[in-house]
Amino acid sequence: MHINGRKGRFAVSAVAVAGVAALALSACTTSGSTGTSSAAKGGTVTVAVVNDFTSFNSQTPQGNLDTNGQVGYLDGSYGTGFQYIDNNYKIVHDDKFGTFEKTSDDPLTVKYTLNKDDKWSDGEPVTADDMILAWAIASGHYDSAKFDSDGNVTSGTQYFQIAGSTAGIDSTDFPTVSNDNRTITLKYATPYVDWELVNPIAQPAHIVAKKAGLSSAADLTKLLKGLPKGDPANPAPADPTLKKAADFVNTGYDVTAFPTDKDLLVSSGAFVVSSWTPGQSLTMVPNKYYAGGLKPNVDKIVFRIIPDANAQVTALQNGEVDIINPQASADTISALKQTSAKILTGAQASYDHLDLNFGSQVFSDPKVREAFLKTIPRQQILDSIVTPVDSKAKVLNSQIFLPNQEQYAGTVKQNGSDKYDKVDIDGAKALLAGATPTVRILYNTNNPNRVDEFQSIQASASKAGFKIVDAGSPDWSKLLPGGDYDASLFGWISPGAGTSALPQIFASQGGGNYNRYTGTNDLALKSQTTLDKDELTKIEYQIDKQTFSDAYGLPLFQLPGVFGATNRVENVKYNGNQNGPFWNFWEWSVKSSSSK
Repeated sequence: MHINGRKGRFAVSAVAVAGVAALALSACTTSGSTGTSSAAKGGTVTVAVVNDFTSFNSQTPQGNLDTNGQVGYLDGSYGTGFQYIDNNYKIVHDDKFGTFEKTSDDPLTVKYTLNKDDKWSDGEPVTADDMILAWAIASGHYDSAKFDSDGNVTSGTQYFQIAGSTAGIDSTDFPTVSNDNRTITLKYATPYVDWELVNPIAQPAHIVAKKAGLSSAADLTKLLKGLPKGDPANPAPADPTLKKAADFVNTGYDVTAFPTDKDLLVSSGAFVVSSWTPGQSLTMVPNKYYAGGLKPNVDKIVFRIIPDANAQVTALQNGEVDIINPQASADTISALKQTSAKILTGAQASYDHLDLNFGSQVFSDPKVREAFLKTIPRQQILDSIVTPVDSKAKVLNSQIFLPNQEQYAGTVKQNGSDKYDKVDIDGAKALLAGATPTVRILYNTNNPNRVDEFQSIQASASKAGFKIVDAGSPDWSKLLPGGDYDASLFGWISPGAGTSALPQIFASQGGGNYNRYTGTNDLALKSQTTLDKDELTKIEYQIDKQTFSDAYGLPLFQLPGVFGATNRVENVKYNGNQNGPFWNFWEWSVKSSSSK
């Protein structure tokens, strides 16, 4: 899930990793059409986005932002490769990039084979070495770390830091590699519900090897093959070369300006970043070596960074941008209706929420947590932000499910969310017994909805005696993993398929567990090996109930979604997941093939 800054595989209003709405994965697979041969070729498509770009690796805790994930979707580092998720939340295989198949149920065994023509944007072939690196990053195979209650390493080594969770794929051992170096086979020691969402392509192994002081991707594979599985009970000393490789993957792709090091730009996907002016725009052009099935019709895609929704509508009206995906509001919808743009609306696989930091001293007392949650004016927040767009919208009462999912009604009956149906200042005061705790709230000051949420909470909580400190920042997504706050307001946006959000957010070492919550760790991990749908739902219900029992925080509302598109660009289709309008970029075409 990604933080929706307004990732992971996930997204938050910064996109947190692979997706927050935990949807049970069904056997929904298609081999999709990937391209329209009759479409016009050429031209530029400019898309307005809310958040600026911060990293070429969206799959780290600090890089897990929606814009980074969308760039990663286009360049192949996140979300495309062997498969993608369409606008019906079905998994679509891209057999032109490579094929994958389950060859055994017991033990679960999956074989991945690359197309022999696959190349990185620097002309180097994509090989099994690249898949081995992606496996090493995702599986945590070499980690020997033990952690304290705040998530700090107390012994051993954690190599790769990911926004998601290693749960599921961590039961695999070193993959079997074919003689032609184009196939790997993963054998799972335990079942894994989301095996079909594993996409073993991440950063280029030849670049990571170079940064670690090795001469080739094959040398990196040789190193990985020779290292033992990490053992927290008996940790081996950190391997300096792997540590160097991991440090580069973890932080080396984070940027504050367009990189002078062109190695950071190397892409396996349909596009490659060609320029970026921070705070203004990022430009991507086709990868001339791309051999997969998602070949674009257009010559260029430009991300225009426009945080303000009204400014996005104005830019669309003026022809400065072709597609917008602003934060939906009544004003935005009304303004869009005054333009000639095509308006696409739907539910988003995204929700806003308030999380309490379990590493914070003020919230170490469960009575203080409960008291604070009793003051949260959720209905008032909904009425000011969402009801003007969707008059039927209701306060969200689940941490796991969204209202359009079949399990939602069932979980609300049993999860204890009704305890916080109404603001209860007197109840909060009784729990505080005269105490006046100080609560620092982190949120995105550039997001009007989050500002509104903060101000509403501040006014209400103050009535019970809380002292609310504004810890908001435009850099909120970078501050989120650090934990220097008592509560946070942000949004998760999901890929719309799979259950990887559960360990990402609700397992102790999940890359999206920013609030250091440990109450559902075992359940979240168990969810990844539970193939029976009814049993999985029971686990999800248990997690949901436990979070309300522990006063984890409160879900606020599901976000409505809106795209606006000019008539100049064809085949823009609504999708409520974290890839937004980019989800079918290969189908876009510009009516006039002249560049803008």
